[in-house]
Amino acid sequence: MPSTIIHFRAELKPLEHRSALTPTTAKKLMDAGYTVYVEKSSERIFDIAEFEAIGATIVEEGSWKTAPKDRIIFGLKEFPEADTFPLEHEHIQFAHCYKDQAGWQDVLGRFKRGNGVLYDLEFLQDDTGRRVAAFGFHAGFAGAALGVQNWVFQQTHGKHENLGAIKPYPYEKDLVDAIKADLAKVNKLPTVLIIGALGRCGSGAVDVLRKIGLPEENIIKWDMAETSKGGPFQEIVDADIFVNCIYLSQPIPPFVDMASLNKSDRKLSVIVDVSADTTNPHNPIPVYDIATTFTHPTTDVPTTAGPRLSVISIDHLPSLLPREASESFSEALLPSLFQLKDRDTAPVWVRAKKLFEHHLARLD
Repeated sequence: MPSTIIHFRAELKPLEHRSALTPTTAKKLMDAGYTVYVEKSSERIFDIAEFEAIGATIVEEGSWKTAPKDRIIFGLKEFPEADTFPLEHEHIQFAHCYKDQAGWQDVLGRFKRGNGVLYDLEFLQDDTGRRVAAFGFHAGFAGAALGVQNWVFQQTHGKHENLGAIKPYPYEKDLVDAIKADLAKVNKLPTVLIIGALGRCGSGAVDVLRKIGLPEENIIKWDMAETSKGGPFQEIVDADIFVNCIYLSQPIPPFVDMASLNKSDRKLSVIVDVSADTTNPHNPIPVYDIATTFTHPTTDVPTTAGPRLSVISIDHLPSLLPREASESFSEALLPSLFQLKDRDTAPVWVRAKKLFEHHLARLD
């Protein structure tokens, strides 16, 4: 029987406050017979004392690198690009290397050199092909909220000023109240077009827009039926805010391009690319090329006509609501974590390993 020792590492991505494991779910795993080591963390939304209280074994931040090879290293986000040492453990995390993202060969090469294994959280799927756990709802919720916040900022500040650094909110209500207060500063409401409105991410975007008080006629909900004709779409240019919530699995025509944006009658002034496929060669929003951050949340699109246009492309948006997002994700993932002891035969883990091996073979 394979090892069922989980080493829950600290996140290495700056300002990543989410946690793939919470005190609640860690306790349930321990009650089911798993051994759980938890690294100290300066970023995690849950205090280390909360893990101590449920009896987890506390270890130093970064100790996973020298941990015994029988531990499963469990984290959330990818490792820093600057790190190149071989990866020798089994790892559970988001790695962002299966869709030809920039540097994917380097990421997988580390596993090959160390004879390690990757179970990518993005591709843990049930028997129907649906992801067993995702942050999509909270990503859409946070993304749409920040889109409105940036739109209000544009209305109330000079054209050369940028939205400042963003800090996480303790709870959803605090974020909703903050955006309501922002909207009270202007005498009009934005029109928001959401693509992917029927999915988890799009549902979160619609939910926050309703909670901050936008009327239904200001929330334009598109999904596959509306985009089937292929872009670019004039309707995006005619909205104030565009929120992209699709899951990109194959090449599609762009939703917008520079020709569609360089128009004097363009209303669009904020793009929120929740999907954040910034380096994907098939990105349907090919008008920007950098991922933004909580410290610098926007980047400009160099248009020649119309209002100033900025993009929000933060790839860890749920960190805006880290406690609630973490609890929701971890609870959804828990049934699969219970199957780790049988990962050589449990379908969700077998499929994830076969997918890893498929992409590993591409290096040859």
